[in-house]
Amino acid sequence: MEPMSNLVKVHLPNYLSGLPIPDTIGGWFRLGVKDWLALIPPTVALAGLGYMSYLAFCPEARKSDKRVNCCINLKSDKIVDVVDVEDITEKAAFCRCWKTKNWPYCDGSHAKHNKETGDNLGPLLVKKTSS
Repeated sequence: MEPMSNLVKVHLPNYLSGLPIPDTIGGWFRLGVKDWLALIPPTVALAGLGYMSYLAFCPEARKSDKRVNCCINLKSDKIVDVVDVEDITEKAAFCRCWKTKNWPYCDGSHAKHNKETGDNLGPLLVKKTSS
């Protein structure tokens, strides 16, 4: 525990006091390249700490990244649709990206999703074969 205490009480204050932080706004424009390079590590550390705090204290930020279905029957615990094979005339395309406005059938919304995200989603095609 002593090395950590030494780091926080001695080395960190010495490091921070040596940073080239100007007293005025105009002083930022007079900083040299070495001064700007010296400011990168604490800036990155503060940005990382801020982002980690945001994720810790804003649970909605984490949820939105993991949810696949963002608009279809959200109040249901689980979405289950049944389509009778006899109702399919020749073939049917079913959505797999959860972006369609015509659930459970595909309306091509995956094309926009794929373009925006670089994903490769497509529909599930069900064809009726002749006997």
